[in-house]
Amino acid sequence: KELDDLIITRSDGTPTYNLTVVVDDHDMEIDCVIRGDDHINNTPRQINLYEALGWDLPAFAHLPMILGSDGARLSKRHGAVSVMAYRDAGFLPEALLNYLVRLGWSHGDQEVFSIDEMIRLFDLKDVNKAPGSFNQDKLLWLNQEYIKSADMTHLIGQLDWHLNSQAIDVSSGPDITKVVDALRERSKTLVEMAQSMKMFYQDFDQFDEKAASKQFKPAAEPIIKALIDHYSQLEDWSSVAIHDVVKTVCDEQGVGFGKVGQPFRLALSGTGNAGSIDVVAELVGKDRTLARLKLALDYIAQIDN
Repeated sequence: KELDDLIITRSDGTPTYNLTVVVDDHDMEIDCVIRGDDHINNTPRQINLYEALGWDLPAFAHLPMILGSDGARLSKRHGAVSVMAYRDAGFLPEALLNYLVRLGWSHGDQEVFSIDEMIRLFDLKDVNKAPGSFNQDKLLWLNQEYIKSADMTHLIGQLDWHLNSQAIDVSSGPDITKVVDALRERSKTLVEMAQSMKMFYQDFDQFDEKAASKQFKPAAEPIIKALIDHYSQLEDWSSVAIHDVVKTVCDEQGVGFGKVGQPFRLALSGTGNAGSIDVVAELVGKDRTLARLKLALDYIAQIDN
């Protein structure tokens, strides 16, 4: 069969895509060209170029396209971005790679793969013929799974860029490994984790207004006063002892755990978004915890006035 005329160089002498990709793949000794099925029309043209140049043909494989949630071909209007944008958004490189590998390929019911497993198990025969659909929620889930199980040294190394971008100095607070360990189960991205880490290393003088309007009501005043009294006298600043104080205050005030825990969590974090309050308080430290409880008390007093 005949093909239409193929332009391989422009009028200014620069090569066109079809010639460039053939020369580049040959020079790099590529023996299997894997690309989207939108390039199927280019393949016979490139085969002719290989043969005209007297070069051995590589194998060609064409993968189905990636679609957006609306079933249309993925494009910028779906939020398609560069790899570095995903780095900026807090995705681990291995999580993004795992997601892309699984997008149109499967190996049984397994979802999470190490890089070694991806290399060993990937086979073009197992690639789906139907287009894959990009699912941001699935990517977030996968990223969270990697954050939960990642090697601590590797995780902190990946987190460092985000800490710097948010001006978080980890030398001014608790051991970063303990903080990361406390947050990794709840963090979907490294951006989330870095934002949550601020309460351990940075002081604040304001509370989230929406959370404060709900938690810092007059009824919380005696509860916070009781926490301050007990924690001021507490010598064993451990999560167990901190939790015991919360239970004691619950009994003294005749209220459930939430009536004590929620305003305490807001006082500690400034936002109300924190994990286990006893673990957080231990890492924040006694002095900072007491200072934040007193700040919460002042906030309530201002509301009363």
